[in-house]
Amino acid sequence: MNDLQIREDSLFERISALIDHAHRRVRTAIDTTMVYTYYGIGHYIVEDEQQGEQRAQYGKAVLKNLSAKLTDRYGDGWSVETLDKCRKFYRIYSRSGISSTLQTKLKIVHSVDEIQNEKEKQCLPNSPEFVCGADEIQSSVQNSTNPFTLSWSHYLVLMRIKNEEERRFYEIECQKQDWSVRQLKREYGSSLYERLALSRDPKEVVQLSQKGQTIEKPKDIIKDPLTLEFLGLKRNSSFSESDLESAIISKLQSFLLEMGKGFLFEARQKKFTFNEKHFYVDLVLYNRLLQCYVLVDLKADELSHQDLGQMQMYVNYYDRHVKEAFEKPTIGILLCKDKDDALVELTLPEDANIYASAYELCLPDKALLQAKVKEWILEFEEQREESKEE
Repeated sequence: MNDLQIREDSLFERISALIDHAHRRVRTAIDTTMVYTYYGIGHYIVEDEQQGEQRAQYGKAVLKNLSAKLTDRYGDGWSVETLDKCRKFYRIYSRSGISSTLQTKLKIVHSVDEIQNEKEKQCLPNSPEFVCGADEIQSSVQNSTNPFTLSWSHYLVLMRIKNEEERRFYEIECQKQDWSVRQLKREYGSSLYERLALSRDPKEVVQLSQKGQTIEKPKDIIKDPLTLEFLGLKRNSSFSESDLESAIISKLQSFLLEMGKGFLFEARQKKFTFNEKHFYVDLVLYNRLLQCYVLVDLKADELSHQDLGQMQMYVNYYDRHVKEAFEKPTIGILLCKDKDDALVELTLPEDANIYASAYELCLPDKALLQAKVKEWILEFEEQREESKEE
């Protein structure tokens, strides 16, 4: 390849990057503007509706007539169902203390363009500053005064969640992890919020709705149960640990997403030799947030104390012979069809960095998990009250 071709390719890549960035900005601007528009429509509908004496009948009649007029002027897309969703959107998010007046919020959308116009006057369109400027503006606005950072499709899913704390958790995770609508539906359907809540101390559950999922200590990465419905294995069918491992490797990206934040894959059936004997770790992962190895052993049957002892040996070997000085202690996770918490507690020392987690091959019963979370928190509150009285 000669110098001219290299220059042409470099020019093409730079221009392509600029165009792609512009496309992303346009899509983001359209999504943001539409969300604020729907919020504003909901505001006007609720404000007008509150002036009616018989709200239910009044609302139905007004929305039907309003839908007909808007459709006549703007075309399809303004059905009674859409207007009703706008009303619901406003009612849900106005209760969250998002804004004091609609005008203040709508100003924010236009301010992005105004600031960007000023920014563009100060730098050339093909300069690095131009590309970075849009991101800086968007980040600045979102972090300060702009509460709506997702698409309307995301909010349509979020509005179905009645529990405000749970809804806020999924909203935070969508923003942090850039979930698609499909991923949001999957995580909600797999009861991620409830599973994380049940894996934590009750006093930490409230943090899920304030900060989302935070990874600060080994136990924070544990979900119980782990939902592996994407593997395609039948719940009541017979399969070996090798079958389970092969299914996970074939769906590795989905498996790492289900495991949680910060997981990287290193190896399967990782071999190490000790006293002339060979041992194999089913899956070796690394968590970049905790900066430690995570060893995963798969069990197709009920967990035994021998399994726990074997994992303890694996963890000890990695801590003493593999991990670097700057890395944190190795974590061991046993994924099993059935587990006995009492057996785990009795077999392992209290400071062991080893955890057992059951896996499910179908989506969990959300209502059952919600009831468990409420029961879990209630027991904690009762114990706290009893300790105060003593």
